[in-house]
Amino acid sequence: MGRLFLINLEGKFYCCKHCQTHFALDDDIISKSFHCRHGKAYLFDKVVNVTIGEKEERMMITGLHTVVDLFCVVCGSIVGWKYEAAYEKSQKYKEGKFILERYKVLGPDGSLYMAAQEAHAALSDADDI
Repeated sequence: MGRLFLINLEGKFYCCKHCQTHFALDDDIISKSFHCRHGKAYLFDKVVNVTIGEKEERMMITGLHTVVDLFCVVCGSIVGWKYEAAYEKSQKYKEGKFILERYKVLGPDGSLYMAAQEAHAALSDADDI
């Protein structure tokens, strides 16, 4: 294994809740209206300091997608997924975009999202699980 080079982000960013490795800028959020098993998830245009898993087909509320899981490059924690392909025409905008699960990352202010904060919120049809 060689030397690990990390990208350090400036400004408001999201980072790993375990090791504080930087992942994405607040300015790169496309949508905050996604959901996953642990509550909220955010769709990002760009993400850094992650490795990807194997491609797999995953059925979500919005249809079938080909995705790869995202892992923190430092501690190996799974932090979200990347959309490789969407089969529904209305979902094509997700291709090449990244989901970070809010439960698994610290917010720009260092806050940790707790699923209980959203326990009473209902999932909308447009949100992914």
